[in-house]
Amino acid sequence: QVRFVESGGGLVQPGGSLRLSCAASGNIFMIYAMGWYRQAPGKQRELVAVITNRGSANYADSVKGRFTISRDNAQNTVLLQMNSLKPEDTAVYYCNGSPVTSATLWGQGTQVTVSS
Repeated sequence: QVRFVESGGGLVQPGGSLRLSCAASGNIFMIYAMGWYRQAPGKQRELVAVITNRGSANYADSVKGRFTISRDNAQNTVLLQMNSLKPEDTAVYYCNGSPVTSATLWGQGTQVTVSS
């Protein structure tokens, strides 16, 4: 099974930026689509960005125009550049395949807090 380790979260003021990184323990080349998910307190985990092996990306309406997902199959990493952050972006962020299958394991995520 492929495991993920997320990093890059932190506390940032509204309007600020963060760059999240996801390192996979195995080869992500065989995972057609990789996604970034987030889970805010009291809410269900949601998919916010997804990118295919060919580099085609899609975003949730709530982050479109502000977040950019990228992947490096050679380095087995997936990145999420987050700009113009809002308080409602506060959540724990995870990466995983999309859809999630038994071939992967959730990591512990990285906390993003947007607050003044």
